[in-house]
Amino acid sequence: MAKVELKKPIVEEIAEHVNGAQGVVLVDYRGLTVEQDTELRKQLREAGIVYKVYKNTMMNFAFKGTEFEALAPYLEGPSAIAISKEDATAPARILSNFAKTAPALELKAGVVEGNLYDTAGIQALAKVPSREELLSKLLGSMQSPISNLARVLNQIAESKGAEA
Repeated sequence: MAKVELKKPIVEEIAEHVNGAQGVVLVDYRGLTVEQDTELRKQLREAGIVYKVYKNTMMNFAFKGTEFEALAPYLEGPSAIAISKEDATAPARILSNFAKTAPALELKAGVVEGNLYDTAGIQALAKVPSREELLSKLLGSMQSPISNLARVLNQIAESKGAEA
């Protein structure tokens, strides 16, 4: 079997993972201990993020013709890729938080919703709350005036009831 035929399924697998992805982040994982790598993979898996180590040339072929082609210059040295199809900022958030406790993990770059971000951009994206957090804050801020109005009306009704 030719080498090209052996590599084609790997390229197709990568292309399948990134197809429709909201967020993709590249990291350099050199220097992580087995325990750290296991913990990182567990956190990413729980968030529904695909985290794999592929050869850079395979990723480069899979990225050709997609919005992730901009990551090609960052494919140097050992690279792992984190891919999320639901939450665009989840890979950046989890990897950035994990890099605080494991300095060996280096963020390289990422593409989130079609935009390329360097290391500083990925760290800035990591500070953006998740969609669920933003929705809960929105609902909390909408609910607050209504509950205050209900308390005021209740106090007015109680004071009128005390006079009667």
